[in-house]
Amino acid sequence: MMVADHESPRPAGIESADWPAFGWIDDIRPALAAALAAGQPAALATLYKVAGSAPRGPGAQMLFTAGHGDTIAASGYFSGDCIEGDVASHARQVLADGQPRRLHYGMGSPWIDLRLRCGGALHVLVERIAPDSPAAHALLRHAADRRSCTWISNGETQTVNADDGALLELSEEPFRLARRHDPARRLIVSGGDPGALAAAQLGALAQFETILLRPNGPHAPPPFAVSQYLRQEPADALAHLKVDRWTAYLGATHEDHHDLGGCLAALRGNAGYVGMIGAKSRAAQRMEALQAAGATPDELARLRLSPGVPGLGKSPWEVATGILAEIMQALNPAHERA
Repeated sequence: MMVADHESPRPAGIESADWPAFGWIDDIRPALAAALAAGQPAALATLYKVAGSAPRGPGAQMLFTAGHGDTIAASGYFSGDCIEGDVASHARQVLADGQPRRLHYGMGSPWIDLRLRCGGALHVLVERIAPDSPAAHALLRHAADRRSCTWISNGETQTVNADDGALLELSEEPFRLARRHDPARRLIVSGGDPGALAAAQLGALAQFETILLRPNGPHAPPPFAVSQYLRQEPADALAHLKVDRWTAYLGATHEDHHDLGGCLAALRGNAGYVGMIGAKSRAAQRMEALQAAGATPDELARLRLSPGVPGLGKSPWEVATGILAEIMQALNPAHERA
């Protein structure tokens, strides 16, 4: 039975609410994997309809699990602290009784004590995911294999289909929600100078699965956390990593015998973004070398030489900020399948 609540329960304390870094998380699958591995249920909240202005669009998600003491642990955000506490309270109830909730906030909502400063309306489904949920485990398998899939739920019954349709499809009578999940965004940076390191660290901070390549580099890892640090040739590493359209590659060794091979492998793997740092005076020579190596005109048209946003500056952080902005735009689902 779907519960459409019009009465807010007692507010739940969210862990780290004073400094809500949980809102930086946009992919709930790592937190879901941790909950399932620990044998704990989770409450998945999906923003399925928006009216008017809102900070997040349909498809945004939060995940809630039991925290320490009376608190509840959260990942993700919907409104920048307008409704997160109330959603957490309903999530606690869903964890306890297993009954899904459809929540309506803002314009047209019966909850007069919860108003959105943006003036819009948000509709949220909260559903319980059991630790042995076949759908949840299938969702995680697709993520590990870097395959798109669609989570389909009426709040009580959940399935996963191996397809890559629309980001979100909704039927309200009877209620049915289909939400696509793509592989995690991945950034591969080759190089070890300050610019390459700045790009890799910004990527990691921005929640990319970040891989740093440094051919024959130091055995000690970089001085910040990355998903992987590899000392291989870029072309060899990319063949092993299996580039896809959710991958960005940045050649930043400043050595053509490293960067050109990496860029060609990324282009042939249909990476969503391929860039190479270097002086504009070297662009023609690099294009000729790639063409001689077999790059097609379509592949060369996708290569970004001297990437970044003009006018930001030339310090490592300024250059890296511009490049990461380009990468985010290129990998944004709104620009997919162009």
